[in-house]
Amino acid sequence: MADPVRHRDIDTFLARADEARADAEAATLENVRERCLRAEAAWRAMAGRVERTETMRATSLAAREALTAKPND
Repeated sequence: MADPVRHRDIDTFLARADEARADAEAATLENVRERCLRAEAAWRAMAGRVERTETMRATSLAAREALTAKPND
């Protein structure tokens, strides 16, 4: 099984999105600019999915811990 995604992956995805945006701004051909903008959108979508997954995982873990926690006597 693959290692779980870590927050450093979000940073990598956002850095790639920024690179794609810069490439789009520097492009002289319309089709290249559009391709770069699609790449930017894809990288940002991946970062968003990772962030949502991490949030859901943390929420699930907290709920599980709350259910298994014993009350203090």
